[in-house]
Order: sequence, then structure tokens, then C-alpha cells
Amino acid sequence: MRPKLFFVLFLGFLDLCPALGQQDSLPVRYDSTPFSEVKKISADDLRPYQDDPKFDYEVITTENTWWNAIKTWMGNVLLRFFEWLFGAEKAVGSLAAFLRILPYILLGVLVYILIRFFLNVNATAMTQAKRNEALVSLSEEEHIIKNEDIQELIRKALAIQDYRLAVRYYYLFLLQKMSDKGLITWELQKTNDDYLNELRTAKIKAPFRTITRLYDYIWYGGFELDEGKYLKAEHAFERLQKTLEEHV
Repeated sequence: MRPKLFFVLFLGFLDLCPALGQQDSLPVRYDSTPFSEVKKISADDLRPYQDDPKFDYEVITTENTWWNAIKTWMGNVLLRFFEWLFGAEKAVGSLAAFLRILPYILLGVLVYILIRFFLNVNATAMTQAKRNEALVSLSEEEHIIKNEDIQELIRKALAIQDYRLAVRYYYLFLLQKMSDKGLITWELQKTNDDYLNELRTAKIKAPFRTITRLYDYIWYGGFELDEGKYLKAEHAFERLQKTLEEHV
């Protein structure tokens, strides 16, 4: 009996709840005051807004260039990838913003890689050019020693007062003489120190060390000579030349 009574009371409470809710709600009030003045908008009122570009809502279609097509394609590919990776509902908000700027980031990386590539190519080309220049210089030395009348080259250099060039020719002339006498073995890739180490006679080795020091200082060091300084250097070259002529 008691369960039935409780059930009846519960149903009565449910019927009472809407009535209580209606009693607590605010009444709706309508404004029936007549309009005292109707506001009219003239063309002059609209003109400042028409001239303001902020209120220009005209849609301008741009030409679909190849760059726009590439950006759109890359964006769609990346969007599908991230949607697959994180789920379609995840590719919004900050991730969507990241995807929009990602093509520009990739473009910047590509430009950086291309710049580094061309810089490396140019550096390699410059290094190779310097090496080729050195090879040309060495080949010229080989040609002078094997084919030229070096004494005549010395005279021509002195005639135009190119004393540095005269020193260079004089040094090559003495290398030629030492090679002819078998004191050294002249080779293109050898250095002056190599020739110094090949000499076994102290009478020749000491003056050759002196003229080698002079040659390196004047020719490779870019030291400019006048006639007086050249004559002092020439004296050291002539002493070694005389020693070589006496050597059997």
C-alpha cells in the first residue's frame, strides 16, 4: 500500500514543477510607445562609408599562377597528412595556422640550401682556378728550363729594368746548370728545399741556400728591387755560377 501512495505523490510533484517554473519567470513587457521621428539615411550619409576601403567587401579574384598552384598543392598534401596523423578534428586552430605558414618555411629552407650549394660551387671553382694558375706557372718554369735561352731572358728583363724577373730567370738558370751536371734531378713537382737536400757538396750547398733565400724573398715575397739592390743579389748568383763552372 505504501509504495503505491509514494508513486502517486511523486507524479503529483512532477505536475507541479512546471507551474512553479511559470510563477518564477519574468512577465514579457511590450513597448507600445509611438515613434516620434523616423530616422532617414541619405546618400550623403552613406558616401563616407562608400569611400572607406575598410567597407569595401567586393571579392577580387586573382590569377591562378603556378606558384599559387604549388602552394595550394603543398598545403593540401600536408593538411591530409596531418589529418591522417592526428585525426581530422585535430587539423584546426594552431595546427591549421602552422600548416598555412609551413610552405613558406619550406621555401626558406630550399633557398638556404640553394645559396649554400652555389657558394660551395663558387668556392670550389675559385680553388680549382688557383690550382690551375699554379700549374700554369709551374709549366712555364718547365718550358723555360728545358727550351729557352735563359741568359737571353735575363738580358731582356734587365733591359726593361724588371729586376725581380731577372732574379727569377737567374735562379732557374742555376737550377738548369745543376741539373745538367747531375747535382740535382729537376722535376716539376719538386720544391727548392728538395733540391737543397739533394746537394751533397758543401761548397755548392751553402751558396745555393743563400740564393734560395734571396729568391724566395724577392720573387715570392714581392720585394721590389732597384738596380743597386739587384747588383748585390746578382753577386751571390754569380759566385754560385762560377763554382758550378769549376765543378767537374
